[in-house]
Amino acid sequence: MAKVKKKLTPAQKRAKKAAKAERQRKYQWVFMNGKQVRIKRPPTVDGMPVDQFIQENADPIWLHQNELWELMPVEDALFGPEPSTELDATEDEDGLPF
Repeated sequence: MAKVKKKLTPAQKRAKKAAKAERQRKYQWVFMNGKQVRIKRPPTVDGMPVDQFIQENADPIWLHQNELWELMPVEDALFGPEPSTELDATEDEDGLPF
């Protein structure tokens, strides 16, 4: 004779549902070598990858302290227009150098 399956209590159903939600939050399913495997999800901050969050929100001091120089913003003052030559700066409106 077949074994009768017991029904879960409401508390057991809640625990099972919570455990499933936790697993789905921690892991994702991918295919490797033709097989479906479960791997840990990459870490996120506010729903975006950590690297993207750092690029958008980090200030230059924090980037320097954590040695993330490749993410440092380039200063426009360093590569601005070339300074005027001494000849241009000393000439008067009439073209006189005095």
